[in-house]
Amino acid sequence: MPAITADTLTLPRVAAPNPATATPRPVRSVTTAPTGLEGDGFPVRRAFAGVSHAELDPFIHMDQMGEIDWAPGEPMGTPWHPHRGFETVTYIIDGTLEHSDSHGGGGTITNGDTQWMTAGAGILHIEKPPEQLVVSGGTFHGVQLWVNLPRASKFVTPRYQDIRANQARLLSSDDGGALLRVIAGDIVGHTGPGATYTPITVVHATVSPGARLDVPWPAEFNALAYVLAGNGTVGAAAHPVRKGQLAVYGVGDALTLAALQSQPAAEPNLEVLLLGGRPIREPVVQSGPFVMNTREEVVRAYEDYQAGRFGAIPAEHDG
Repeated sequence: MPAITADTLTLPRVAAPNPATATPRPVRSVTTAPTGLEGDGFPVRRAFAGVSHAELDPFIHMDQMGEIDWAPGEPMGTPWHPHRGFETVTYIIDGTLEHSDSHGGGGTITNGDTQWMTAGAGILHIEKPPEQLVVSGGTFHGVQLWVNLPRASKFVTPRYQDIRANQARLLSSDDGGALLRVIAGDIVGHTGPGATYTPITVVHATVSPGARLDVPWPAEFNALAYVLAGNGTVGAAAHPVRKGQLAVYGVGDALTLAALQSQPAAEPNLEVLLLGGRPIREPVVQSGPFVMNTREEVVRAYEDYQAGRFGAIPAEHDG
């Protein structure tokens, strides 16, 4: 799992919560992501399937893309598609992805990079592997997270943030047994580069076999832990978790997770995406790529899309 690595002994350390004053968050549920196909047939795990919006808020949807080893000629992406009313956060762990949009944006993201797209008022977008990867084949693994926008920001002007791997804030757990990559939000004052409309935290944690991670977590945020690879436990009660499972934590101000001493040969560490945010607590009406507050706004989104108000596909991509 090549996402940016570092020697934890050289990094700032996150002190474990004080057991005398901290309130550990219990684990409310552990669910297993079903597999599905996205776009032209790209394999994904639906990380949030079966979890209520109230538990996820302000997050809407998340796919673990791959992990897959493409043969030559197999790599594929998505067709052109619209978005309105939310943000897509695409984090590439292994592989390369090109993206373009109807507002002239675009670029390439690779190992450890994040492409943060605020769809806002509306955008057309495509994601695909570069031509050389289609020819050669190769490994691809990533995550796409959908973050809701509050009513007041639903129609903001679309924008991109290309967050390079070396921009993530790197931290170590208290004993050096875990590496934390802060992409957005902060861990006890150590802030990641992602700019957000709703206060959230996005962290990729790598926990060494046998190590335990205890981190402070804002009491007003929800807390989710999605296992990207490996086996471990979550919460003080040590609920078992494995690759493709989502743990939802309850109320408190401290998170606990741990890696089993024995890990699969192909997955030497416990890899976890930690997510949390301040709930927006507004009505959510979602239909496909549109996430709005009312049915009427969704109908308007379809009408605007069909009328071409999301912009035009650039000439070099219209074939």
